[in-house]
Amino acid sequence: MKEFSLHDYLAYTPEVQGFFDPHTHTVSYVVADPHTQKCAIIDSVMDYEPHSATLSSLSADALIAYVRAHHYTVEWILETHVHADHLSAAPYIQEVLGGRIAIGRHIVEVQEVFGKVFNEGTEFARDGSQFDRLFDDEDTFMIGDIPARALYVPGHTPADMAYVIGDALFVGDTLFMPDYGTARCDFPGGSAASLFSSIQKLFTLPEELRVFMCHDYLPEGRTEYIWETTLGEQKKYNIHVHEGVAEPDFIQTRTARDAMLGMPTLIIPSLQVNMRAGELPHAKETGQPMLSIPVNSVFRKKEGI
Repeated sequence: MKEFSLHDYLAYTPEVQGFFDPHTHTVSYVVADPHTQKCAIIDSVMDYEPHSATLSSLSADALIAYVRAHHYTVEWILETHVHADHLSAAPYIQEVLGGRIAIGRHIVEVQEVFGKVFNEGTEFARDGSQFDRLFDDEDTFMIGDIPARALYVPGHTPADMAYVIGDALFVGDTLFMPDYGTARCDFPGGSAASLFSSIQKLFTLPEELRVFMCHDYLPEGRTEYIWETTLGEQKKYNIHVHEGVAEPDFIQTRTARDAMLGMPTLIIPSLQVNMRAGELPHAKETGQPMLSIPVNSVFRKKEGI
């Protein structure tokens, strides 16, 4: 494959379409090369109603309909990390549209931790083999003729990845819009110090990059959901980590904010499913899809919330 510098990426402009899920405030993306009509899908959502434990595919079907309407071919189904707030629709989309499901190689650390939390047996592989591709830091790949690069950006979890695809940067749960700040770091394996380092790594990329967030939560004073900015805007105006913010100050701010946050509503089903690349766990005896609920586990905040 041809070698590209990160500045070379700016010459390639993929078509990016975001799909906002209001229930989890998640933005999924279809990222396409308009010339070859090859595409990737990033951070898809499978709808889950927690009171009845019911799955539906409305969000994923919207992605599928868009891909089909534009006659795209799916090459990649990318996950930025093991999400704690929504279930991935990756296997459902793969069955319909094809493509390879990929995540960062450090998924194995998440599988090891939560394999124990959910009392998974030896049949649950903790080697990332549920995914078609495990990316290492700086791994490169293509979407049609557009160069792409995977970047390891731990902090929110120990396994987060960001993806540079042409002139577009998908940051997952590292950065939010500048007026909202950064992602929490209080999940098992999370680290505010690591997140600060990861964001500084992102800040070395070209400032012209378009930056696409995985979430938006409408900060006070804003009435419209937004999920696109530029790296230059993040460096200048991000309320938590703009240029000039020192690491100790960021850690103090992030830690204090995290102490006030409750756990996401869907954290227990999401982790069980997403560490399996979106597949549901099944009961050994009946084969029925079955989720576990560990009581007083790592999901309990230190303050008892």
